[in-house]
Amino acid sequence: MPVPNPDALDFLLTRRSRPAKTLTGPTPDRTALEPILTAALRTPDHGKLEPWRLIVLDGAALQRLAGAVEALGVAQGREAEAVAKMAGQFAKADLAVAVIASPVNSPKVPEVEQLHSAGAVCLSLLNAALAAGWGANWLTGWAAHERGFIEPHLGLASHETVAGFIHIGTETNAPPERPRPDPAAKIAWVSE
Repeated sequence: MPVPNPDALDFLLTRRSRPAKTLTGPTPDRTALEPILTAALRTPDHGKLEPWRLIVLDGAALQRLAGAVEALGVAQGREAEAVAKMAGQFAKADLAVAVIASPVNSPKVPEVEQLHSAGAVCLSLLNAALAAGWGANWLTGWAAHERGFIEPHLGLASHETVAGFIHIGTETNAPPERPRPDPAAKIAWVSE
């Protein structure tokens, strides 16, 4: 007979990401962040390949990334609004964790499954931060997919990609609940 954990299930049924623009300091210090990061790494990982890694970004690193995004966006001729929005994701943040998908050559585990595992790390990190009482949000944006940004400024290898930037901080303004998917429209039951 299974042993239910109603508190965990209630958390998952009511969890809510917090918009990054509503997050501010204080942020978790290293001691508070370590169990959140550790929980994030307890994610499905076929073959025990650990095809991901984390980069904790704060302070001057976030400001440096904001400047790099702005310079790249201008050089590429991107719309000013898109550049400002992407740069602001870093400039206005107090703490973000970059989840890096780092696939491993494996004859048994396809790369797509390894990328799904990196996505699972993002959700686990988001939920662990929320469960610890912090506000958190999972973002990407155009710079997350630009080799000219992620390789020189985040130190990614040519086979690595950004699965997400998880912003963590103190929530300043709880947003209203948003509409959720209708389970009847999204779930199929197959018995035969």
